[in-house]
This record gives sequence, structure tokens and C-alpha cells, in this order.
Amino acid sequence: MKVTRRVFVAGSAAAGAAIVIGFKLPDLFSQSAAAPAPGPFDAWLRLTPDGKLALILAKSEMGQGVSTGLPMILADEAGVDWKNISIQQAETDTALYARLGTGGSTSTRQSFEPLRRAGAQIRTLMIAAAAQRWSLPAAECEAASGVVTHAKSGRKATYVELFPAASKLPVPSADSVKLKDPSQFTLIGKEVPRIDIPSKVDGSARFGLDVRLPGMVYAVIARCPTFGGKPARFDAAKALAVPGVLKVFEVPAVPAGFTAGGVAVVAQNTWAAFQGRDALDITWDRGPHAGENSAGLRQQMLDATASAGKKIVEHGDAGQALASAARRVDAVYEFPFLAHATMEPMNLTAHRTADGIELFAPTQTPDWVQRAVAGLLKLDPKNVIVHTTWMGGGFGRRAHMDYAVEAAQVADVVRKPVQLVWSREDDITHCFFRPAACHRMTGGLDASGNPVAWLDRLASTPIAALFSPTAPPERQEIDGVDRNGYAIPNFRLEYAPIASGVPRMWWRSVAASFNGFAVECFLDELAAAAQADPYEFRRKLLLAQKGKSAEAQAYADRLRGVLEAAVAHSDWGKPLPKGRGRGIAAFLSFGSYVAYVAEVTVKENTVKVDRVVAAVDCGRAVNPLGVRQQIEGGVIFGLSAALKGEITIAQGAAVQTNFDGYDLVRMGEAPPVEVHIVDSGAELGGLGEPGVPPIAPAVANAVFAASGIRLRKMPFDLKAAQS
Repeated sequence: MKVTRRVFVAGSAAAGAAIVIGFKLPDLFSQSAAAPAPGPFDAWLRLTPDGKLALILAKSEMGQGVSTGLPMILADEAGVDWKNISIQQAETDTALYARLGTGGSTSTRQSFEPLRRAGAQIRTLMIAAAAQRWSLPAAECEAASGVVTHAKSGRKATYVELFPAASKLPVPSADSVKLKDPSQFTLIGKEVPRIDIPSKVDGSARFGLDVRLPGMVYAVIARCPTFGGKPARFDAAKALAVPGVLKVFEVPAVPAGFTAGGVAVVAQNTWAAFQGRDALDITWDRGPHAGENSAGLRQQMLDATASAGKKIVEHGDAGQALASAARRVDAVYEFPFLAHATMEPMNLTAHRTADGIELFAPTQTPDWVQRAVAGLLKLDPKNVIVHTTWMGGGFGRRAHMDYAVEAAQVADVVRKPVQLVWSREDDITHCFFRPAACHRMTGGLDASGNPVAWLDRLASTPIAALFSPTAPPERQEIDGVDRNGYAIPNFRLEYAPIASGVPRMWWRSVAASFNGFAVECFLDELAAAAQADPYEFRRKLLLAQKGKSAEAQAYADRLRGVLEAAVAHSDWGKPLPKGRGRGIAAFLSFGSYVAYVAEVTVKENTVKVDRVVAAVDCGRAVNPLGVRQQIEGGVIFGLSAALKGEITIAQGAAVQTNFDGYDLVRMGEAPPVEVHIVDSGAELGGLGEPGVPPIAPAVANAVFAASGIRLRKMPFDLKAAQS
């Protein structure tokens, strides 16, 4: 649907064409490096005379299921039949929208309350129209499935019948409407099949790579393998000699767009474009980072954590408590760069015209794409039209706009529809990686085995150094370690940034992915030193938060709730054969609490994950089916990182280039995952990311239980861990 401003501004005044309601979403945190757009609303509802209700929302569907979950919330509160509700992708119009973008596991938790209130406005309006028609008190009427009823008299009227009268009534304010009691929900909390799945199964779904326009050509870019490098010279003639190749030209790096620059090859089809790129005879200027390598970065992080860093958080006096502790535990945990490896590599179709440009973008941040391209081409943003397509995975990678800027550079030269395509090698070697990091943990126990001190020194290649160089470098690196839910009387967190030319950015669960591992593995090490059961050790520390602040108490109670649920369903404590073990871990990230019990078999220095039992508290499960899918996906994503994932750097470039070197968990390796939902009724949390952090430590702790081997470095290497 092409949504125009006129449609919204006219609203219900447009000859009764629709009842239109705009509403805002809370800004849980900034989703991009750019300031939010100044539009008045974030989303719109449009009820038409045929009783169909459309939710027009600037949230991207990338496999996480928002195209089902968000309409469920609206349909339930609005009293509209599920078959009469739809979700439509908003156009990128900053005159209409205050904020566009999808990330940080915010879509459902950000939208839940506003969507309920907007739906209640529709329901209240229809009830008011019926009460007016029947000359009855509105309080005696109810609405469900697109019908208003008056139980005492048996009267009924459909939303279609009531629409003419309702469109003439003032829309009640969002603050004035009464929301349903949760006991009255008919959709929220029920399993609803995802509406995007059938088209993905039968092939009719259209992703970014499926875009086709008349006269379209295709482009690829040869980028310097070394980060920060550029072409010194190239021979365009060799590429132009390939049949089907149309143009060859340099595209310079755009620092504001975070692009690498390189040589573009435009052709009649993708095969010719790739063959033309292979034929290019390029000599690269390797740039300033050609000497960077993983071994050097690792040593820098080890050195940085060996001495005091910048103090971030301190409670009590960890140094003094460690000095007097009866027993001390030390551990170093190391984490490599990781690629996103989305199913659909980066791509974007662009058409430059005389007065603007049109983009078909599989993006999480269409407004950022719009601003970046407008800045590049010196256009008014309103002349940069961005259509957001479905995308084959995002994981944070599609929150960036480098590939959009590149496509705009090519389109500005070609002046016809052009689809920029990244190969899998492009996608992995020129990703914006999850930061590399290192935790050096020191803990102290008293004579009874109780933790008395916890010192955490963290070093990483910070994201902020690229995107917000004036911001504190630790800003996006400390999630989950800056607020420890366990009762540790003396706690100190320090941070040291490590300079690197490797591009990095948000990756599914971002810093929580490595922080969760360090915290939950170190807790296991403290439990072992105290000769305590790892679950009981955690539970005791969480119960010790009683009487503390309300925030600390809520944190501890909800974390304990998922731990107890996971243990209750996992045969915890039941003996296993030799070579098998269970491990436990739990973590809070993005507003949701997740606990795993992993069961593994260790044999000949290999790890097989046999079973995963999960418990999740996301406040309220809008669609339990979607909750399970997100947790299952988080398990597979996290296991891929734990067992296989690593991007190593040599001579300033990524060594791994495809799935032969950057492998993922395959179907035959995926364990059965049981998901148990703990419905706390608390404020909603996110689900796209919280399933990732606890799985790696649960498996590592299970390996220790099975073999006595401590895994402190990812990806896991049992042989190296014993040396």
C-alpha cells in the first residue's frame, strides 16, 4: 500500500473513507546513530467501511514474526475478527512518522501498550455508535469479532453497519479508553500461526533479492580485502571484455556512510557482473590497517585486563575483600569477532531519476537509509523514496546503511534501475562484526564458600568508536555485567577499549552475547570452588537479594523464576552416564529473562549437545508460538557461535570467506529444544535477542560437568582447553 500524507491528514473527514488514528511508541532507546525524524506519529490505524482494520507500521519483518504478533494485539483490543486485520509496511515518510526502525528487540514491548490503547479507541468508538443507535448506556454493550452486542436486549450490530455513524463521532483519546482485563483476551496469549509463513513456503514471498523492475541491471563491487584499503589501479578493459558487462567504475569510500569503496561492475545479469569482477586486474592500496591481526589484538586485550581499567561500577570494596578472602578464583574468557551471516546476503535495488531516487531496501532502519542517501546525493530526503521489503534475516546487520549508500553511488552513475548484489564472500569478509572481547574475572569466597568479592576487567573493540566517537567507549559493551542480579557484597567492573580497524556493530544480543558467557561461566567456577551445586549456588545468591531495592528484588525474583522452571523440567540432579553432563545458565537482556539447562555428551574432544530445556519470562507471551520460535532460533544462533563461530584477522583482513570457514550449526547437529514460558505478568521484554546469551555458558558448564574441562574461549576447543 502506498500511504500518502493526504490519506492520513484527511482521515475520517475524507467522505467517510476511513477512520484513521495515529499513535506514538515509547522510545526505549535510540535505535540508530542519527536523530529521530520529526513526524507526529509512529504508527497508524485505518478502519474502512467494510470493517477491515489495517495497522500501518514502520517495523521490518525479518523472520521474527512481528507481522503476526503486532496485529494480534490490535485485533484483540479492537474487537475485530482476526481475518479482517492486516499489517502494512509504512512508507519512509518522516512527515508522518516520528521514528522508523526495527532493532534492540523492541518491536513488541514498544508497541504493546500503544497498540492496545489504539485498538481500544476503535472498540470504544464502535460501542458508542451502537449505544447511540439503540439509546442505551455504552457500559451495557460489548464488542467482539467485529460485532457490538447488548446482552440484555439481544441486539447486535456489526462494525460495517455501525461505521457510518461511528465515523461522525469524535475519536476518544487514548488515555480515556478502558483496556480489557487480561482474562478477556481472545488472541493475546494464544498460539496463532504466523501469517508470513505460507508465502515463504510456496515461494510467493518477495524479499530484497526478488525485486525486479523494467530495464533493471545488476552490479557488484570489488572491495579491498584489507579494512580501510582502496584501489591503487585497475584495468576496466578486462572486465568490459566479459559478455554482458556494461560499465566499470570506481566508487570511493564514503566515511559518513561507513562504506569501504571499491570498483563497481555493472552488467546485464549477476553472473556477468561476478565474472567481470573476477576479470578485474586490481592493485590494492592496503591502507593503514594492513598490519592488524588476531594474535596482536588478543595480546592487547590480555595486557589491558592485566591492570586496572576505567572504573564503570563499584559497590563496596572488591580489592580489599579479595585481599582478605579465604579462597580466590581467577579466570580469563576470550571472544572473537563474529559475522552475522544472514540467509539473504546484503542487496538493494535503486533507481536514480532526474529529481530523486527510489530504493527497494531490505533494511531494519529505512529512515537512516533515507538520510544517508539524501546526504550522499545532496537531495531533499522527501525525494529519497525507500520501500522496505522483507528480508532473509537481520540480526542487526541490516540496521546499517552501507549497502544502501553503495547502491545509490552505482545508481547515480547508471541512471537506470540497478540491483546491487553481495556474494556470500562479500557478506562475510565485509560484514560489520560483533566486537572481539576479553573478560578477566577475579572472585573471592569466604570460609563458608559464600562469594564476598567480584572483580571484572573487560576489554573489547568498542562499537562506539566507529559510530559515536565522542561517546564513552563502554556504552554498548557492558550490557549485563553492569548490573549483577546476584548478591555479591563487593563488586567492581572496569573497562578498557582496544583500537581496531575491523568494522563492527550490533550483532544479535550484542555485548550480552559475550558478557552472559563470562558471568554465567564464572558463577559456575565459583560454585565449583565452593563445592556447591551450580543451581543451588545461584538460587541462594538470588534469595539473598530479599530486602534490597525493589529493582534488585524484581531482578532476582524473575531470574530465579526461570532458573527454577528450567530445573523443574530438565531432570536436574538425575545421574547421567559417564561422559555426559548438564549445565545451567540464566541471563537478563533486552527486558527478558532466559534460563537454559543444556545436556551434552563429551567424547574424544568433541561436544554433542543432546538436549536444551529453556525457560523464558518475557512478561507476557503475546504469541506463545512466536516465543518458542524465537528461543529456538536464539539457541541455534548461540550454539553456532559457541561451537564454530570465529572471524580471525590476518594482514588487516578477514581470513574466513564463506561457510567452509565460517560454519553454522546444521540441521543434523541441532538439539531438541523444550521451551517453557513463565508468565510473570510483568512489563513486556524483547525476544529477538535474549535467547542467545545463556546458551553458550550452559553448554560450557555442561562440558565441565561431563569432563572436568573448563571452556573459557570461544569457539570451544576441548583439546586446547586442556593444554
